[in-house]
Amino acid sequence: MEEELSSAEQKILLGIARQAIENELSGKGSSLPPREERLLNFKNGCFVTLKNQQELRGCIGNFQSSLPLFKEVEEMAVAAAFKDPRFYPLEVHELKDISIEISVLSPLHKIVSIDEIEVGKHGIYLEKDFFRGVLLPQVALEYHWDKETFLLQTCLKAGLPAQAWQDGDTDIYIFSAQIFSESTIA
Repeated sequence: MEEELSSAEQKILLGIARQAIENELSGKGSSLPPREERLLNFKNGCFVTLKNQQELRGCIGNFQSSLPLFKEVEEMAVAAAFKDPRFYPLEVHELKDISIEISVLSPLHKIVSIDEIEVGKHGIYLEKDFFRGVLLPQVALEYHWDKETFLLQTCLKAGLPAQAWQDGDTDIYIFSAQIFSESTIA
C-alpha cells in the first residue's frame, strides 16, 4: 500500500477483525456495511495474525485481493481463527486472551540478489517448483534472525531444504507491510 493507514483506520480494521471472529463463534455470520474510508476500500493484500500470550495462534493472509481491504481483513481474521491448518479452531473461552495483529502488504517485488533484503523492513516470499513459503517482516525481528537465517527459515516453512534459497530455480520476493495490533492502537 502506497499510503499509510491512519490510527483511526487501523482501529476500524482491528475492530472488524475481532467482530468477525466473535460473529463466527456465535454463528451470526457476516453483515459488514460498506465503508466510506478511501484506503479501507483499496483492494490490498493483508495478513491477520492471532496470538495468545505472545504465542502464535493463527496467521492467514493473501498478497492480492479482489475485495476491499476491510472485507479482506474480515475474511482473513476468520481464516486465521478457524482455518489455519497448524492449529485447532479457536474456541469461545480463548477469545478473551487473543490479541490481533494486522499486516497490510505492499506488492511483491522479485529480487535478483539477497542484498536487496532489509531485515526488519522486508518480508520474504519464495517459491520453488510447487513449494511456497512466506514469513512476515516482523518475524525476523521477533526471533532476532539475520538475513541468512530468515531465508533458511522461509525455506523450511515452504517444506524445502534449508539452503534451497541458494538454488538458481528458487524465486525470492520481498514485500513490506504496515503492521499494527490491538496493543499498539489505543
